[in-house]
Amino acid sequence: MVNKQSMWFLTLLSLVLVLGVYYVTMPNDLLSSKITSDEVTDVLDVKVSEGDALIAMRANRDEEVSLEIEKLESVLTSDSSSVEAKNKAFEDLKVLNLNVSKEEELEKKLEEKFGIKSYIEVNNDNVKVVINSKEHDASLANNLMRSVQEEYEEKMYITIEFE
Repeated sequence: MVNKQSMWFLTLLSLVLVLGVYYVTMPNDLLSSKITSDEVTDVLDVKVSEGDALIAMRANRDEEVSLEIEKLESVLTSDSSSVEAKNKAFEDLKVLNLNVSKEEELEKKLEEKFGIKSYIEVNNDNVKVVINSKEHDASLANNLMRSVQEEYEEKMYITIEFE
């Protein structure tokens, strides 16, 4: 059986090999082309769309979740951790994974049902929904809250924000 370290080594080795072959077979004109000043100004023109804020929030949340998962997994794999600490870390990891999957499920549901992009964050019994819309519509917010609450049996504290 192949252990984790060997699998990572083989994966990285194959990646380096593929990139090396790509570099060697790449045409020379791509390597020798120079960037002109016009191209530099084109690259520097950055436009921020409304969806960028949601993407930034989602990326930030993904980073937080991955750090939390890493911390919990280190507790699980540590020899010095007590059984109670490992059990708590395992339960926290399960809850975290359930929350992440529920967030994705709710985002898809709101996009299908209302046709709007959203960012959803679930923490315990709090649900934060950020909508990609400049209009502040109370009836839409009410319908969103009801749709989110349908997914849970217990009462959730749902907040709606418009970006």
